[in-house]
Amino acid sequence: MSLLFSPFSIRSVTLKNRIAMSPMCQYSAQEGHVTDWHLLHYPTRAVGGVGLVIVEATAVEARGRISPEDLGIWSDEHLPGLRELARRIKAAGGVPGIQIAHAGRKAGTSRPWEGGKPLHRWTPVAPSPLAFHEGWPVPQELDQAGLEEVCEAFQQAARRALAAGFEVLEIHMAHGYLLHSFLSPLTNHRSDAYGGSRENRMRFPLTVVEAVRGVWPAELPLLVRVSASDWVEGGWDITDTVAFATELQRRGVDLLDCSSGGAIPGVKIPLGPGYQVPFAAQVRLSTGLSTGAVGLISEPLQAEAILQAQQADLILLGRALLAEAYWPYRAGRVLGAKVWPVQYERAF
Repeated sequence: MSLLFSPFSIRSVTLKNRIAMSPMCQYSAQEGHVTDWHLLHYPTRAVGGVGLVIVEATAVEARGRISPEDLGIWSDEHLPGLRELARRIKAAGGVPGIQIAHAGRKAGTSRPWEGGKPLHRWTPVAPSPLAFHEGWPVPQELDQAGLEEVCEAFQQAARRALAAGFEVLEIHMAHGYLLHSFLSPLTNHRSDAYGGSRENRMRFPLTVVEAVRGVWPAELPLLVRVSASDWVEGGWDITDTVAFATELQRRGVDLLDCSSGGAIPGVKIPLGPGYQVPFAAQVRLSTGLSTGAVGLISEPLQAEAILQAQQADLILLGRALLAEAYWPYRAGRVLGAKVWPVQYERAF
């Protein structure tokens, strides 16, 4: 029997298969609001057989957007569009999930096809006043009041995600964005309770998790995406990630979405099929926490092999689903699994 097409239950939520759509920015929002693009893009993947559809990094503050065209969840005014988006995903046969995020010092850039360069429209924030790269703005170091403001923003974002009808919530702590930049010694040079030792560097991200879990219902899953390695000597690594995963699990996190990189520019990452899978495998083996594997997973047999080897519990597809919205149907044919179409007209 195919594991890829076996159900997966997390708390009260049961996914019909182990295929999840990885959160990927669409750069198509207007002042954070959902547009027609989102209302077609995400439900189409649900129609295509994806079990869990995770909506892109959705900013908890306006200054926390990667680009001005990112989705937002910092205001109740965003709720009508997000509510309709979650409804359509569910009606199309998928479980609606959303990633809440703050881009930190990497916020405020143009879209990738416009160069991805800083626009200097607002002052970003970070644990330390270190610019991401030459020509990028020096971020404002968050003081205690600023930390509390950001934490409250994440908590309110979780409340809104629930009100919008999302059933799975993921906190973005990867790719050099705000919460990852607290974890990594490459980007956190603080000398207070939030810097220095690994325990101190984990303090603020864990505080955010506690605040979010406190308002996110006990019956619904909470996921965290991490960069399991900075790929740089002296940076955050898999040993740190395992320690962090243990603390996340104690605070009610149900699955670790294991990505990597992004803390600093110019890093050479050994890209290849499934290059990040060993991170998911190590966390799962060391802690017992469920994990998601992501990164250059494109073929059905490859995805099935990862699950059969017990390296992960969930397969998150990114570019593969951008290129092929109905990937699960092809995977079903390859693996001999029946993938039944949904009554997709209900979604539109």
